[in-house]
Amino acid sequence: MLKNAMKSLGHGHFLLRPSFLAAGIALAVTLATGIFAEHQNRVVYTQALRADVSEQLSLIRAKLEGNISSNIQLARGLVSVIASQPDMDQRQFSKIASGLVGDHSQLRSVAGAPGLVISLMYPVEGNEKAIGLDYRTNEAQREAAMRAVDSEKLVLAGPVKLLQGGEGFIGRFPVFIDDGDGAKHLWGLVSAVVDVDRLYAASGLFSLNMPIEISISGKDETGSEGPVFFGKPGIFNNNPVLSEVSLPSGSWQLAAIPAGGWSRTPDNAWTFRALILLAGLLVVTPISIAGYLYDQRRTSIHRLKRNQIDMQRLSHRLTLALNTSKIGVWEFNPSTSELTWDERMRELYTNEANPVRLGGTLHVDDWALKLHPDDRAKAEAEFKKVLVTGGSYTSEFRVLNSNGITRWIRSIGAVQHDFDGRRYIVGVNWDVSADVELKTRLLAAKQNAELRNSQLEDARAQMERNSLHDSLTGLPNRRFIDERLLNNSGGQTVTAMLHIDLDRFKQINDTLGHAAGDAMLVHAASVLKSNTRIGDIIARVGGDEFVIATTSEISDAQLASLADRIIIQMRQPVPYENHECRFGVSIGIATVDQNDDPCGKRLLIDADIALYRAKNNGRNRFEFFTASLKAEIIRTKRVADDILCGLDRMEFIPFFQPQFDARTLDVVGVEALARWNHPTEGLLAPDAFLKTASELNVVPIIDRSILEQTLWQSTRWKAAGISIPKMSVNVSAGRLFEADLIDSLDGLAIENGTLSFELLESIFLDDQNETIVANIERLKAMGIDIEIDDFGTGFASIVSLIQVRPTRLKIDRQLISPIVESDSQRRLVASIIEIGQSLGIKVIAEGVETMQHAAVLRDLGCDTLQGFALARPMSSEELMEFVRAENWRQVA
Repeated sequence: MLKNAMKSLGHGHFLLRPSFLAAGIALAVTLATGIFAEHQNRVVYTQALRADVSEQLSLIRAKLEGNISSNIQLARGLVSVIASQPDMDQRQFSKIASGLVGDHSQLRSVAGAPGLVISLMYPVEGNEKAIGLDYRTNEAQREAAMRAVDSEKLVLAGPVKLLQGGEGFIGRFPVFIDDGDGAKHLWGLVSAVVDVDRLYAASGLFSLNMPIEISISGKDETGSEGPVFFGKPGIFNNNPVLSEVSLPSGSWQLAAIPAGGWSRTPDNAWTFRALILLAGLLVVTPISIAGYLYDQRRTSIHRLKRNQIDMQRLSHRLTLALNTSKIGVWEFNPSTSELTWDERMRELYTNEANPVRLGGTLHVDDWALKLHPDDRAKAEAEFKKVLVTGGSYTSEFRVLNSNGITRWIRSIGAVQHDFDGRRYIVGVNWDVSADVELKTRLLAAKQNAELRNSQLEDARAQMERNSLHDSLTGLPNRRFIDERLLNNSGGQTVTAMLHIDLDRFKQINDTLGHAAGDAMLVHAASVLKSNTRIGDIIARVGGDEFVIATTSEISDAQLASLADRIIIQMRQPVPYENHECRFGVSIGIATVDQNDDPCGKRLLIDADIALYRAKNNGRNRFEFFTASLKAEIIRTKRVADDILCGLDRMEFIPFFQPQFDARTLDVVGVEALARWNHPTEGLLAPDAFLKTASELNVVPIIDRSILEQTLWQSTRWKAAGISIPKMSVNVSAGRLFEADLIDSLDGLAIENGTLSFELLESIFLDDQNETIVANIERLKAMGIDIEIDDFGTGFASIVSLIQVRPTRLKIDRQLISPIVESDSQRRLVASIIEIGQSLGIKVIAEGVETMQHAAVLRDLGCDTLQGFALARPMSSEELMEFVRAENWRQVA
């Protein structure tokens, strides 16, 4: 019984053969032994690796603690000096601090903040932005500063983003001064900025050959609870070696792993594996060879039995397939003309369930009598052909059974030879009546579909024409121009392009209605058609825009004559419902340059530019596109591109022209004037870029930049001890219409009464414009004064002056220039000054070119003078030197 069971397993399941089982057991034992040995090897390797990482991390921790401690001690010395000399000025502070900052430490800068406002700084250069910072109002640094004051201890914060750029650790030392009676009060803070990169480099964190990866957490001395500020945060989740850096008020936590991560493969891993593999081969190989020979014999026996079973199964499947598919098998003997049919063949030809016994023989003529008369000759010819050629046989024909039913039969066969060399033909027949019927229906459906497709193609062609033509005028439309001409897909070359725009068309459309407008468009189309040549293309490309494209040679004189005829005929009145409608046309003309390849797109662009010039020159005219016009467009485009790039690169800077008291010649203010520090053309005045900037709508952006730089420069002037009582900046007309003008000024450090906005007199001050009025009132409420610039050249009236109530008005230089020679001009300026004084408005005279002008204006009662006679516009650095030197007083 056991023998039979093993035999059954051997036949059906090769994986359970005895030879494989023995080899598998030997292999399993060998693998288990090797895995255990390798595990022990990894444990020892991991312990040694963690010890190495811990040793490296200890060195880094020691360097960090030492460097931080040495920097803190340097700063503590400065704190002690300030506590003993609380009235220290910037010079003394710089002298002491210069010994702290340098290559011997990682200190980047030292700042003193008496009263919690930074006013002492070393070095000053590069740290100007930090001067004036008030710890009590600065959201980013207030919390850390107040923590140092409240705890009366050093607080180390960071790393933090610095106002002067870069990152650093900030140590804030509260400084308390002894009052002498045992009490003490807060002097302020001393902040020492430790440069992040220098500290890391000095501590070895940037070493290229460091064998470990380090991550540090505990920003602002928060230890393991704080965020990661150095290294990869994932190191803390990778089973690191941990260490702690002690700080004055807290700690940092260090985490380290080997460079590249923890390696789970010891150095001698492959030696162990080679030994295991060798031992396994010595055990498994002999067993496997013996088992293989035994299995080969068993497999041969099993294969013979399987072949017998497969043959029986194949024979069964063939019989089942023939019965299921209803295919009849036939055999023909050419020597005797006998035809042998199986049962299915007789069913196909007689339509009887049991026609004759299986295997009966017939004569080939019996088969021919069953064929449909119309197919008999063709079928017999195809059968005789195979008898002659000896090739394959394929035929399709109809048969008539005893019930008169027609059936379609498909027959295939081939010539065969038996073992004796006798020739015979074997083939099959099957009923394909359903296939023929389906094929007939599909053919009819195909013919119907082809008819429908032809109709759809005609409809598509009509739709395509409609999509390429204007429904109102019947002319080609913009799509036609784009597809057929501009892309040269129509095979036509454009030699000239006329871009035509109807003048006063909108007024007709708005007053008489769209029907009248449509009538004018139809009339315009007829005028264009009557004046063009055969082959020229006319298209309506917009609401009231047309294009004429010539496709043959034409001269400029002919084009000018064509444009003249169109303009004259378009001027003629057009009757419409008891109205005589009149409109004109402006035409831009562009021709192909003989030196360039013809390009329809470029011609249309050039014609559009010429049309724009014709409209600007008065309409009802035509203009040719010329090289100078192209150069002007290119030049304007280049200036526009440079302006946009200049805004990104902060190339627009303020120059400051001082303003002087007319009596004492003291500097009472400056006007901030925009200058463009062009990278290739040098310093440019507004007349070189203001027109293009207005078209780009970036004048408000330039104004904003000049304002911000002016406010920043004012802090430099104060820090340098230079007093500039008032600053004036220009405000473009568009900004007064902005509802968010006031919101955009939030966040700027504007002192009350120190800033004036200059508004051009040409800005129409309409008291009905609620936005302008509201903005002016809110500017005054913010402490920003209003000045009227270029007074006497625009539209400002006495009523508008009363309404706006500006602080100052500036008389334009055109009125100032002739006052020395002209009595009438002097009286006019005197009147303006009297009007200003009567309304309580200060008067500034700009364009003071000579000291004679200054004397006359002083005698007329003018308050303030501005002009080249006293000072030209200058940079901030030049202004500071100018004010210190007071050279203008010697000139006066």
